[in-house]
Amino acid sequence: MGVSLTPVWEAVMALLNFKKREAKAPQTVNSQVEALLQGYSIEVMPRTAAKVENFRDLLPKGTRVYIAHIDGTPIEEMVATAKRLNAEGYPVMPHFPARIIQDEAMLADWIARYQGEADVSQALLLAGGVDTPHGAFHSSMQLLETGLFDKAGFTNLHVAGHPEGNKDIDADGSRKNVDEALQWKQKFSERTDAKMALATQFAFEAKPIIAWADSLKEAGVDLPIHIGIAGPAKLQLKEK
Repeated sequence: MGVSLTPVWEAVMALLNFKKREAKAPQTVNSQVEALLQGYSIEVMPRTAAKVENFRDLLPKGTRVYIAHIDGTPIEEMVATAKRLNAEGYPVMPHFPARIIQDEAMLADWIARYQGEADVSQALLLAGGVDTPHGAFHSSMQLLETGLFDKAGFTNLHVAGHPEGNKDIDADGSRKNVDEALQWKQKFSERTDAKMALATQFAFEAKPIIAWADSLKEAGVDLPIHIGIAGPAKLQLKEK
């Protein structure tokens, strides 16, 4: 791909315009970067979504919207946000963080609520950002193994990709556990009816992403990769 951060950022600002639309002169965007961003998605939390009067003023209809589930956010708020976004014309992909789901019964309840109240058929499965699991689950693989997403007919299942490793998973700084997990997820993708993909943490450089993608291909992992790009934020926030 060989795309530097500057044109990527300019393209993001041109294509993901988070202001109300105004008549402006046409902007020229690097065609390679524009192709890279085709089918882009965004991520919101219930509390940030509540501040947006109308998402139709910000996003093209059909844009996928991930909903981050932070520990402590009631499932009712998550489902209500999903229902609202779906009604405004956006396919919703809520997070299912394994470590905050107590057991299989809770997982089944969440799936039923999302489907029954918000017509959700997509999910991003993560381990979750808490140190101590709230119950039986500690990884996205365990959520997949329940078979509940397939039973419910989910069409798209995304899982985390870690181009620069993850010290919560490999404390020694290696890639042993994350690589083994990717091999497991690749095999799972071959037996599920859902379309699977990898969603990465946001990145600031292209080279680590490209090197990682090449290494996956060599290892026989061919899941599509959705690259995370940081949105507008204060520099202090991005340094955390």
